[in-house]
Amino acid sequence: MANGSKNTTKAAMKTAFKPRASQSNRPTLKDIAYMTGLGVTTVSRALNDAPDIGQGTKERVRLVATQIGYRPNRAGVRLRTGKTNVICLILNTEEDVMGLTAPLVSGIAEIVGNTSYHLVMTPYGINQDPMEPVKYVVETGAADGIIISRTEPDDVRVQYLIENNIPFVTHGRTELNLPHAFHDFDNERYTNKAVSLLKERGRKRVALVAPPGNLTFSGHMKSGFYAGLEDSGLMEIAVRNVTTDSPFPEIQAEMERLMNADRDVNARPDGIICGSSDAAIAAVAAIEKMGYVLGKDVDVVAKDSLGLLVKLRPDIIIIPENFRIAGRDLASTVLALINGESPQDHQNIYFPEL
Repeated sequence: MANGSKNTTKAAMKTAFKPRASQSNRPTLKDIAYMTGLGVTTVSRALNDAPDIGQGTKERVRLVATQIGYRPNRAGVRLRTGKTNVICLILNTEEDVMGLTAPLVSGIAEIVGNTSYHLVMTPYGINQDPMEPVKYVVETGAADGIIISRTEPDDVRVQYLIENNIPFVTHGRTELNLPHAFHDFDNERYTNKAVSLLKERGRKRVALVAPPGNLTFSGHMKSGFYAGLEDSGLMEIAVRNVTTDSPFPEIQAEMERLMNADRDVNARPDGIICGSSDAAIAAVAAIEKMGYVLGKDVDVVAKDSLGLLVKLRPDIIIIPENFRIAGRDLASTVLALINGESPQDHQNIYFPEL
């Protein structure tokens, strides 16, 4: 009955809305005001999620706006309010290669989709200066808030955004003595837990495929890894010249070198911890190519950001990293900062319950 009522209401609104001769075919705030019986100012504030407008009124206004195809004139909104109603997500293309973009954007969209804001993605290449897209967004006034990722310990983007008083949140932390909002996965706890799990399985020699050393979370991973080795008494087998950013063939080749049967058994890892799903897949390919059995001769621990590894290769030891949760938190945070909340109140470190 409820669904039928909603459908009837939608049909009625479509029938009732007929552009007046004095207007173009583009719906306006006046049209929404006419159909809802509200004032134009109230309609505008409802669409902009004003805190003094009731939730029921906001939902009614948004429903009418959706049904008649209302789209705000961005230039007009900016002239009236000084705001763009845009949030910019600045992503390195490497993140898309690793399959991280889709769940992250889905999480952000879940939050932003219920507001007057729109999400715009600005990509940049792995070899491009990460400051370039940030400066472009700030200097052109293209967004009210910014989300950035792949943070570095002394991240110049963070300093720049603070100096320019732009609401922003980072996916990852820095080591700057500057207060800024962030959402981060607890990578130190991840590698520490991974070493512990390998110890429980009787493994003795462990290798780590870590992120590039310039990224903050690389230091976190290594810190947890070495602390775990010290506590467990396990031995490190050093990985040479590859990181989680390395091309798949290069990671596989290095894993094959480590697993080579001609090497002294005490120089071959029987446990491999991977900082990404891609690295884990490369490690498994190398293990099996060299004639070893995953889960018997060697264990692999991996972060699974997409929920695919656990389905495709259940013999990999999985610790999930939920990018949809990260996206939701990042979006909620940047909206809160735009509304004047303090960055210190939005510093979140996530780790799943295992």
